Amino acid sequence: MTYHPKSEFMSVMMSRGFLADCTDYQALDEALSNGVVPAYIGFDATAKSLHVGSLIQIMMLRWLQKTGHKPITLMGGGTTKVGDPSFRADERPLLGPEQIDANIAGIRQVFSAYLDYSDAPNGAMMINNAEWLDELNYLDFLRDIGRHFSINRMLAFESVKSRLDREQSLSFLEFNYMILQAYDFLELNRRYGCVLQMGGSDQWGNIVNGIDLTRRVLDHQIFGLTSPLLTTSDGKKMGKSQSGAIWLNPDMLSPYEFWQFWRNTTDADTGRFLKLYTELPVEECDRLGALEGSEINAAKIILANEVTTLLHGAEAAQAAEATAREVFEKGGVGDDLPTVTLSADDLGDGISIVQLFVRAGLSKSGKDAKRLIGENGARLNDAPLENPGLIIDADALATPIKLSAGKKRHALVQLG
Repeated sequence: MTYHPKSEFMSVMMSRGFLADCTDYQALDEALSNGVVPAYIGFDATAKSLHVGSLIQIMMLRWLQKTGHKPITLMGGGTTKVGDPSFRADERPLLGPEQIDANIAGIRQVFSAYLDYSDAPNGAMMINNAEWLDELNYLDFLRDIGRHFSINRMLAFESVKSRLDREQSLSFLEFNYMILQAYDFLELNRRYGCVLQMGGSDQWGNIVNGIDLTRRVLDHQIFGLTSPLLTTSDGKKMGKSQSGAIWLNPDMLSPYEFWQFWRNTTDADTGRFLKLYTELPVEECDRLGALEGSEINAAKIILANEVTTLLHGAEAAQAAEATAREVFEKGGVGDDLPTVTLSADDLGDGISIVQLFVRAGLSKSGKDAKRLIGENGARLNDAPLENPGLIIDADALATPIKLSAGKKRHALVQLG
């Protein structure tokens, strides 16, 4: 595509790799050039924290605000009660209102690190779609909104088609999700003048639905913009690691573990991730991403520091780097390492080293821990661990012990 944008926001989206598709590049670019554009991304409240997979969307909202426009974080307090069927093989478990509210409160912490929720013309807004969805009258909704949707067209959407092709159940509840999401865009446009919805490219069908519905009901021109669905260079879905999801809330994943995730980025992904997840100039991201050998490690430390600073603050990033240096360069025990604290009851007469590796999150199961030890990948206080039958008792924990899985994953175990 050779389109050269006039607006700063579109320029950032294109130059940094955020843009997969747009419903009307030129008209949106024109709107962005002529004044403050309110734009939203929807987030369902299915957990108490978002994870790294959502960070590309959060960064899009941050850049939107930095370039003078108004970000809206739409919390799916209503739609979470239904569940998004997009590209899932099964039906989501349904959550109650108390759990949804608790999840929204946890997610709010993350957004406040990236966005300024103020009364400024481009101050961010957090809106819950339960505001209108909870008040819907079913018959009115069918008459006023449902009539605009073609079942034939909905069945053709990839997210629905893939489920049906595999002959997997798609409940009527989930099938309604795309109508509710389209209705969100209509209501945000009607209530808050929102003219742009952004999301991952798997949301393209839902976004187009909302644009079409708003045009039919209100006769307003609105836009959609999607980002690429990110996988790492080895084909894995962004946001997952060996030990599970990389959560953004510090009470679900320590700043050190978050920092370490970015430090462990593969060479091939470093330049791309610098552009997407930091605010360093594009030229600098390209320069750092092109480094090779041991020099690329310096670029990964910059990546880890920049991303951790945005989320957890500069002090947390500096502490994480200092701990990493202590652990990897000096073989010491860093203050910031993930720590497992055992009570006397937990310990009893002793606990097996295999169980400790599982408790510390360094192995998924006892079998996994035994395999790690058998393959010489486990260390205890930096010494090779060879005996999977080793029992750790109170005497062994008189001072904290350090467990290591490979060269990069470590944890402390101590008595409480």
